Amino acid sequence: MKTAVIGLGVLGAATARSLARAGAEVTVYERDHALAGTSATSFAWTNSHNKNPRSYHELNVAGMAEHEALAEQPGTAPAWYVRNGNLEWAGDAAGTERLAASVGELLDRDYPVRWITPREARRLVPDLRLAPDAEHIAHYPEEGHVFPALLVSRLWGEARDLGARLRRPAEVTGLRETADGVRVELSDGTADEADAVVIAAGRWTEHLTAAAGHRVPMADPDAAGTATVGLLGYTNPLPTRLDRVLTTPRLNVRPDGAGRLIVQGLDLDADADPAAPPAVDGPHAAELCCRLSELLAGTEGVRLESLRVGQRALPADGLTVAGFLGDSTRVYTLATHSGITLGPLLGRLATRELLTGEPDDLLTDFRPGRLIGRTRLPALQPARFAGQQ
Repeated sequence: MKTAVIGLGVLGAATARSLARAGAEVTVYERDHALAGTSATSFAWTNSHNKNPRSYHELNVAGMAEHEALAEQPGTAPAWYVRNGNLEWAGDAAGTERLAASVGELLDRDYPVRWITPREARRLVPDLRLAPDAEHIAHYPEEGHVFPALLVSRLWGEARDLGARLRRPAEVTGLRETADGVRVELSDGTADEADAVVIAAGRWTEHLTAAAGHRVPMADPDAAGTATVGLLGYTNPLPTRLDRVLTTPRLNVRPDGAGRLIVQGLDLDADADPAAPPAVDGPHAAELCCRLSELLAGTEGVRLESLRVGQRALPADGLTVAGFLGDSTRVYTLATHSGITLGPLLGRLATRELLTGEPDDLLTDFRPGRLIGRTRLPALQPARFAGQQ
């Protein structure tokens, strides 16, 4: 099968790899460069917190397992994936109640989580500075984080070894089904033919699905202060001991390699605006650095080397989209806010559905048909508390 994949983020690279492994002839179309979209501005935490309905939780759990399976494949070095767990605690009575309810729900779902003491937390993170009222800490031992660029290099490298081709810069402007397949129209006026197309274009999904005749509505990725945008700070190298994710009342933080950390204050996301990114030495950066120094020893003198506004690829109802557009079995769409957790899994499942025509039960609740034609959808509430995003 001659297959076109649009986009070379995590979803596109994962799909290209799975298709190439299955023997398909794969061409990836990328308008700019690999990781030019959401994949480059992600906290990249693998988890299944607050993922409702239950089917969405199960999909994310399966996504976490897929990372494990990929990392364990013989001959591959899983440098892109760290599964050292996550620690989370609350800062006030309301937060404690939210966390207890979340942990209770996860325990009911047999999700690995347990309560630990501050002493146990400091054994896991020796440089941790805990407030005196942080008595109950949730430990999620099977969660982790991903280095997105290394993950894409792992996925795309294997796809390329198996014969997948990359066209860039190549902006797809139209998709038109023909009697024999799909015509892929490009901005330079040329066109290619494919037997099937996978749209893995992140926040450009709505435009491309509309071009294919079946618009999948997405939350506006440019709307300041909404659920689609958030601030991510990238620090200078620091002599602090942190090898896992922390989701805390005022700061989320994880390692980013070479001693650098990624920091995120969810309440500060109310000021995130793609049209006016904050200065790397401005008040938002100073606040993030202050919070980090309060959280971890060894971070004195921290500064941000970069402060970015991330723009999430968020289907209009907040859930993943995975499936064929309309009645066709030629144009397949993938779009999700959980692209890091779900990327390798969705790439494999999409490939199987494309090549066999057999639907996968994990994707039943996430077909694009539920959104096509809908114009009035409730506004999505942005994450403002630890564990929500």
